[in-house]
Amino acid sequence: MKSNDLLLDAFGRIRETVEAVLDGLDDGSLTDRPAGTGNSIAWLIWHLGRVEDAQVADAAGLEQVWTAQDFVGRFGLPLSRKDTGYGHSSDQVDAVQAPAGLLLEYYDAVHRQTVQFLKTLEGGDLDRVVDTRWDPPVTLGVRLVSILADCLQHVGQAAYAKGLNRSHSH
Repeated sequence: MKSNDLLLDAFGRIRETVEAVLDGLDDGSLTDRPAGTGNSIAWLIWHLGRVEDAQVADAAGLEQVWTAQDFVGRFGLPLSRKDTGYGHSSDQVDAVQAPAGLLLEYYDAVHRQTVQFLKTLEGGDLDRVVDTRWDPPVTLGVRLVSILADCLQHVGQAAYAKGLNRSHSH
């Protein structure tokens, strides 16, 4: 198996889980915060999309889907255009509200851009340094694994929150 096929499979699993989590959720379920202070499903899905979008676009030398396809305008969040959710306060988490359809549409657009980029990768591309602010410098391969780890954690948290929500409603 070629490395980009492996990465395509891994990123595809994020996409499948995002869709499964969002399936059947109403706006109230999307913004419910576990224990009153946990991150909402809407925030988690938005954040993982923003993380993948910003990091992949940077590594690929592309504009983020968030701005290129005006999702920033469509979401209309009271946040900076560049905000990805890192370090959000409780009020900022509350401010991230969007219907399931828009969350999925954004993630799908991000996923399409990721897939297009991954399909272009060849042999030594994963060894290319993409961030010199770290010691050792971060390669594309390490950055992609980091994005995968972060996004899989967040989609898992969203799935867990959905399960909590279901158990409280029965």
